[in-house]
Amino acid sequence: MHGSCSVDNFDQALSFSRNVLLSVQRIGRRRLHASIHVLEGLRSASSRMQKKPFPTSTPALIPEKYLTGKSPSSPLPQPKSGKWTLESLCKEALSCMRCPHLAASRTQVVFGVGNPRAELMFIGEAPGVDEDRQGEPFVGRAGHLLTRIIETMGLSRNEVYLANILKCRPDTPAGRAGNRKPKSEEVTACFPWLHEQIALIQPSVLVALGNTAAEGLLGQQQPMKELRGQWMKYINIPVLVTYHPSYLLRNQSLQEKRKVWKDMLLVLEKLGRPISEKQRGYFPDPMPMQK
Repeated sequence: MHGSCSVDNFDQALSFSRNVLLSVQRIGRRRLHASIHVLEGLRSASSRMQKKPFPTSTPALIPEKYLTGKSPSSPLPQPKSGKWTLESLCKEALSCMRCPHLAASRTQVVFGVGNPRAELMFIGEAPGVDEDRQGEPFVGRAGHLLTRIIETMGLSRNEVYLANILKCRPDTPAGRAGNRKPKSEEVTACFPWLHEQIALIQPSVLVALGNTAAEGLLGQQQPMKELRGQWMKYINIPVLVTYHPSYLLRNQSLQEKRKVWKDMLLVLEKLGRPISEKQRGYFPDPMPMQK
């Protein structure tokens, strides 16, 4: 992303045309007139429009334990066009002042990067020093490890979408190294950006990397061992919680790596992706001890 926003112009035009037709239909016009070229264009693109609609408000069907300040608690102002696009959302986020202390300390907003129609979306905690400098999520050591995991799944960074619960690096007290965990009020203020991103991308699967991402998406304040490896939902999208790559850098035991890889195999299965024997053979379970 590097401080700029990209967009698919065809998808914008298609989405606009589709919304106009739906609006005309809603006001009672049953016969809609369009040229053969328009109809053929809509028909050829229809395979990309089959994702389920993403609610703009939290449905009562979702258990309360799976909700945070969702849907969202402090919604974003509506754009002049009446509807966000990923590009317009990004441009608005780049000048966000919702957390003045973070706006004052950040180098830039780290919005997100990847395929705007990705089936799979990874959500982390917050930008680190490398991400804050480059304006792109997951570019430091943990990001390099995540990239290797994605590639081992048979995918690439360009095929998935990467974002964080927080779009700004949490300010670190002077004299202290590393990153601090986002505060609950920062997550509440920033979450509407992520909510709109998910609504626009409409991924088939969300992967929450670490406790902060799980708490932000699901409202679950439980130990990771109780959350990971289970399918939950954010609105109508399946969510799998697993360890953040930074955890694997701190704890490089085969046992912990095996857990994350098992989670990624679950993701591939949920997406309907083929899994090779080689992939299933990574980090195999240890042989039982002989009695």
